[in-house]
Amino acid sequence: MMSATFFAFIGAIFGILTVALGAFGAHALKSILDSYGQGIWEKAVFYQAIHSLLLLMLPSLSNYMTAKELNIVGYTIIIGVLLFSGSLYILALSEKKYFGAITPIGGIAFIAGWSWLAYALFKASFRS
Repeated sequence: MMSATFFAFIGAIFGILTVALGAFGAHALKSILDSYGQGIWEKAVFYQAIHSLLLLMLPSLSNYMTAKELNIVGYTIIIGVLLFSGSLYILALSEKKYFGAITPIGGIAFIAGWSWLAYALFKASFRS
């Protein structure tokens, strides 16, 4: 079982990469990617940013969930970033459409992570 600090650390790393990849896309790839590719890149950066922030928030929410729930939320969000944003980055750069088939799996991981977080917080709201 990982601590909430581990997930915050991964969130910080993802945050660093978000800024770097966002700048890379806006400057270095501006003349390389067409508008479709740029849109895909921006979507990947956006979802990575949002979920980096969620990982950074997990330590403040960890008092409201069990260690198991924390791990489920943290790992599903990490998997979501890697599969969702990762597949979109590769899709934008390679234009190989089959990488788009991986993206929904990452989206499902995001939904699972957020749902488990909601479930854990809902349960915590009824504890005395």
